[in-house]
Amino acid sequence: MSMARESLAGPVTPAPPGGGRRRRRGGGDLSRVEAPVTATGLAAKALLLGVVAALAIWAAFPLIEARSWIGLSILAVTTVGIFYLYLSRRHIPAKYLLPGTLFLIAFQLFPVLYTASTAFTNFGDGHRGSQDEAIVSIQTASVRQVPGSAEYALSIATTGDPASGQLSFLVRDPATGEVFAGDQDGLSPLPADQVSVGLDGRITEAPGYTVLNAGQASARSHEITNLAVPTDQGAILASGLSRAYEGRAQRAYEAACDCVVDTDTGQRWYADQERGSFVSEDGDRLVPGWRVNVGFDNFTRVLTDPRVSGPFLETLVWNFAFAFGSVAFSFALGVFFALALQHERLRGRALYRVLLVLPYAMPAFAMLLVWRDMFNTDFGLINRLFGWSVDWMGGEWTARGSLLLVNTWLGYPYMFLITTGALQSIPKELTEAARIDGAGPWHAFRRVTLPLLMVALTPLLIASFAFNFNNFNAVYLVSGGGPFPPDSPLAGATDLLITYTYRLAFGGAGAQYGFAAAISVYIFLIVAVVSAIAFRRTRAQEEVWR
Repeated sequence: MSMARESLAGPVTPAPPGGGRRRRRGGGDLSRVEAPVTATGLAAKALLLGVVAALAIWAAFPLIEARSWIGLSILAVTTVGIFYLYLSRRHIPAKYLLPGTLFLIAFQLFPVLYTASTAFTNFGDGHRGSQDEAIVSIQTASVRQVPGSAEYALSIATTGDPASGQLSFLVRDPATGEVFAGDQDGLSPLPADQVSVGLDGRITEAPGYTVLNAGQASARSHEITNLAVPTDQGAILASGLSRAYEGRAQRAYEAACDCVVDTDTGQRWYADQERGSFVSEDGDRLVPGWRVNVGFDNFTRVLTDPRVSGPFLETLVWNFAFAFGSVAFSFALGVFFALALQHERLRGRALYRVLLVLPYAMPAFAMLLVWRDMFNTDFGLINRLFGWSVDWMGGEWTARGSLLLVNTWLGYPYMFLITTGALQSIPKELTEAARIDGAGPWHAFRRVTLPLLMVALTPLLIASFAFNFNNFNAVYLVSGGGPFPPDSPLAGATDLLITYTYRLAFGGAGAQYGFAAAISVYIFLIVAVVSAIAFRRTRAQEEVWR
């Protein structure tokens, strides 16, 4: 018996010691034989590592200038790790995983963490920079020309493009002959021997600067008027396009009391580190303030402030209705067409499929604008076709119905395609067996086809729900979030949480980035919880059908 087994399987070779791995002479592991190194591979590796080194050096300078030592340390450790990994012949799987991991951190994890960190601050209009920047801005805004203020011949210059580059004031001290370049950060001296001065005392040439002519300066007169160059006495402001003066700041900062004092009236505004503003005893607050950590104030404000909680909850309810309705209607329509075109005796199925997929092939951005024009009250195709005069976007429910109709039209081709593919994988024997057992078409579909479809399509339906829950384009381009009630101009009848957040951050009278980030965190948590519950039910379905 043993001889027969040996003759069939071949001679049995004893396994070498050491766990079955063969080793080369000298102890080398044959399972770890490295591929030969080529000149092309070395050149490609050197080029890519050179790009990494260049990017690291480029990113290091801003971090050093901002004194962000933690960020600089992370950059250094990451760069060293990349060089170690790709210069080593070990850790082969990590070499393939690292690029995707870095992109995941840069484009997914970092934005989420930054948004979450912003939600705990008062970041927004009036609270953008540090306290020192706020002090400079307050003092500069209070500068007034007083008797005896120094006056200068002014030249407007830029270090970049004359139409868009950063503006600078070029001035010459008439008493000492010193020349300076000034911007929003202050004055910096220029080498006098390299500066050309005209007969009127204005600087005509300066190294590193492009002096604007009268036409170029006139085109940017608004920016020139708003530019203030801070000095020890106050700030230098433009008086026209050819003269400037050094005014005195009416409000000055006193470090002893950590307050701003009005030098004319003596009124004081004390620093409130909890709100990031200078506030007087009677509640008057100076603008701008500075960015501070406010804890969970933004999150609690969503639930406790009646001006916010009411619109937020109403928007949340409509948000769920819109997402569920869009998925349900588009899925039902897609399944209907997929089943209809599944019939073998139907002629022209290929043509019908092409026609049904057309909305999916069209650019969604353009189609949304077309639908918006079709719903126009006076000139829209729908009203003209039926002889109606309905203000589709003027009523709460007509606007919502129109939006669901548009989103269903755009979404059903996707459902049609995935359902058609899923139907191909369902064995025909199952539906034939159901018919033999006496089940009609509807019962066979409900008891056999639909459950099998749901096992395959539920993850895609969850993804579609998450997409429609944040479907910014459909709402913004078709209805703009409206109509808006008179008492709530920030939250409209068709607004989703994402469009409401956008309006808070960018569309209102004052941007509230911290508050908008808090609502974004709520959106993330809501979608995550719903998706987790749905995926758990999907796994339960899979277990049943196994």
